[in-house]
Amino acid sequence: MIPRIKFAAAAAVTVLLAAPLALPPSVMAAAALDAAPMPSLAPMVKRVSPAVVNVATRGTIKESAGQGNPLLDDPFFRKFFNVPPGAPPRERQFQSAGSGVIVDAKNGYIITNYHVVENANEITITLLDNRSFGAKVIGRDEGSDIALLQAKQPGLVAMSLGDSSKLEVGDYVVAIGNPFGLQHTVTAGIVSALGRSGINPDGYEDFIQTDASINPGNSGGALVNLRGELVGINSAILSRSGGNIGIGFAIPVNMVKNVMAQLIRYGEVKRGVLGVNIYDVTPEIAKEFGLSESSGALVAGVIQGSAADRAGVKTGDIITSINGMQMKSAGELRNAIGMLRVGSAVQIGLLRDGKAHTLTAKIAERGDEEAANAAVINKALDGAELADAPNGGGVTVKSVQEGSPAAQSGLRTNDLIVGIGRTPIADTKALRQAAKGANFLMLKVRRGNSVLLIPIR
Repeated sequence: MIPRIKFAAAAAVTVLLAAPLALPPSVMAAAALDAAPMPSLAPMVKRVSPAVVNVATRGTIKESAGQGNPLLDDPFFRKFFNVPPGAPPRERQFQSAGSGVIVDAKNGYIITNYHVVENANEITITLLDNRSFGAKVIGRDEGSDIALLQAKQPGLVAMSLGDSSKLEVGDYVVAIGNPFGLQHTVTAGIVSALGRSGINPDGYEDFIQTDASINPGNSGGALVNLRGELVGINSAILSRSGGNIGIGFAIPVNMVKNVMAQLIRYGEVKRGVLGVNIYDVTPEIAKEFGLSESSGALVAGVIQGSAADRAGVKTGDIITSINGMQMKSAGELRNAIGMLRVGSAVQIGLLRDGKAHTLTAKIAERGDEEAANAAVINKALDGAELADAPNGGGVTVKSVQEGSPAAQSGLRTNDLIVGIGRTPIADTKALRQAAKGANFLMLKVRRGNSVLLIPIR
């Protein structure tokens, strides 16, 4: 038995010496990985990073006497601190920083967010190679949160524009910007969702949601696909602390292209209007109208003489498509119309009495009254047709849709809104400014010979 043991050991030694290349599979796999290039985003990032810039701004903002200190809104404390009534607004200097993307090197066009350059009177661009120079505003659009800057300089590098309509949930994306003042920071993630809205009720929204880390200072920076194409402009985050929690939002590049073309031509976005009051098709509405799914926008009212009225749209119609593109909600319809130029012909697909119809409307330029009704002032006022009273005397409620939020709030036809809290309201513009983003409003309403206070949420 002993010789056998010795023989076996000797045989094993012989095999090892005769076949030195017979390595374990795990060792061979590791060697192959060492020989092959490791997957990396570095080549793409190096190629596109010169197109992402730092945008530093300086400016002046005006603050009312009590702004920033709620105690000074109280009459007792205003008197105690000797703040005279009707004190003129104070001016305060500010400086901030964001990001931008060069989209046209020849003309020096740089895209950023509206809120990055809002109130700025001095804008400085800093490139990846640390060159700095001034820039001017070609145009800006608050509704889409997009601004177009220009700074003609030699050696600029532009980023290629992609097609955001081809994005799918799960696609890999990279965010490039200057968060917290840290120059040219790159983060990666995926597209978490598409078509997000409700972030800014006053804006035109079709956000790309991503978990690529976006933080303050990233605003106006690039969201890039793995081919190095610009697919979005980083705009906002959802956060309780001000830092990233994995929910960021970018404006689709296709919307950016549309807005940029108008800013170059007009210096502003000339939005048209259909002239309809619309609601989402809820399951209850779908059941009432005999629909198989809750999709589309219910026409709750048509403004007389508007583009929709001339095209033949009627109250009770359900708009299902615009230029062949399906409209799943009232928000999608509002965005689609808001991105069309004045004078554009639009094909409207709708359902009427269960039958499909197609109408053609010509987008009209909105008048003051149409603008006031087309823009949502506050969700609690939805369903009320508003108009400026003569001589700055307030806002007249011309009509209230039955069952609408405005009706549920207690507003009636022929009411006259004259104030919000202690703030007098002269017209719809003042009402919109006072009500913007508010969760609670105390409307001061003149009804006949009485003055009422109507709280709305």
